[in-house]
Amino acid sequence: MLLDRDHPETMPAFFSRKRFILALTLLLALTALSQNVNPQTPKSAESKSITLGLISDTNAFAVQEHFREFVRYVARHLSAGSENDAKVVIAPTIFDMAKLLEQQRVDFYMESPYATYLINYAHGVGRTLLRRWKGGQAEYQSLIITKREGGIKQLSDLRGKSIVFEDPGSTSGYLLPKIFLSRKGFNLVQKRDYDPFVSPNDTTYSFAYSQRTLLQSVLTQQAAAAAISDDDYVGLDKKEKAEVTVLDQTEKLPRHLLSVRADLPPLWVNRLEKVLLSMHDDEDGRRVLYKIDQTTKFDRIPGGEEALRKQLLDIFLASGGK
Repeated sequence: MLLDRDHPETMPAFFSRKRFILALTLLLALTALSQNVNPQTPKSAESKSITLGLISDTNAFAVQEHFREFVRYVARHLSAGSENDAKVVIAPTIFDMAKLLEQQRVDFYMESPYATYLINYAHGVGRTLLRRWKGGQAEYQSLIITKREGGIKQLSDLRGKSIVFEDPGSTSGYLLPKIFLSRKGFNLVQKRDYDPFVSPNDTTYSFAYSQRTLLQSVLTQQAAAAAISDDDYVGLDKKEKAEVTVLDQTEKLPRHLLSVRADLPPLWVNRLEKVLLSMHDDEDGRRVLYKIDQTTKFDRIPGGEEALRKQLLDIFLASGGK
C-alpha cells in the first residue's frame, strides 16, 4: 500500500515497517564491520605461521634446506596447521636482515654476537631472546696463537710483526681478537703489498679466509700469529696442537644467539620461547637440533638480555664495532 499523506491512518504501519528495515540493515552492517575491524581474530592468530631469518651471501637454497626441518618443527609446536607455511628467508647481509625484520617479513633469526649487536642494538629492530648451544657450546672466545718455536714468546712481541685473521665477518676470527689487541695498545694496520707509511711499531694483519690457510700461515711463519676460536683450536689434531702455543685469550661471549623482531606480539614471543626451551627434552626435538650444526639446546641468557646488551655495547660500541 502506497503512503497517502492525505490519509494519516496509513502512517503507523509504514513507519513500523521502515523502522524494522532500518534496524535490520544497521544490524547487518555492524556485524560485517565487527568481522573486518580486526582481521586477526583468535582463530586466525592460532593459525599464524612463523618465518626464520638467516644471513648468508652464498648458497641460499642449501642454507634454506638445512634449516627447513627446524623451522617446520617450531611451527608445528607453535600452532596447529601452520607447519606447511613455515619459511626460511635468507638475507645476504646484516643490513638486509635488519630491513626484513623492520618490514615484518622475518619473525626470528639466529646469529653471532656481533651481528646480533648490530641488528638489535644499533638498528633497534630485534630483541635477543635465547642463547643457542651451537656445536654443543654455550660460549666461546678467541685465542691468539703462534708457532711454538717461532721466536714469539709473549703478546708484546707482536709489535712490528703480522697477524692473520680468518675473515672480515667473523666475530671470533676477526672482530673480537682485533678489539682485544686494540685495547692492549696495539695499532693494527691492514697489510698491503707495499706501504711505506707503516710504522715498525704497527702490527699488520691480513685474512686467510679458511682455517687451514690460517694455520699454515703460522706454521710456515708467513705470519707471526693468528686468531682462532677456542672450538677450532680444540679441533686441531695432536700434531698441529703441539706445534703452536697460545699467547693470550679474549673474554668469552655466547656461542650463538636467537632473537625475535622487536614488534613480535608478546603472546608469540612467549610461545616461541617455550617451544625452543623444551626442544632438547623431546627426542624428535633433539634430533632436529643436532641436524643444525650439532646444536644441543637453547637456554636463557645468563643475567638476562640487559646484561648481554651492556656486554656487547661495551665490546663493540666502544671500539666502533671495527
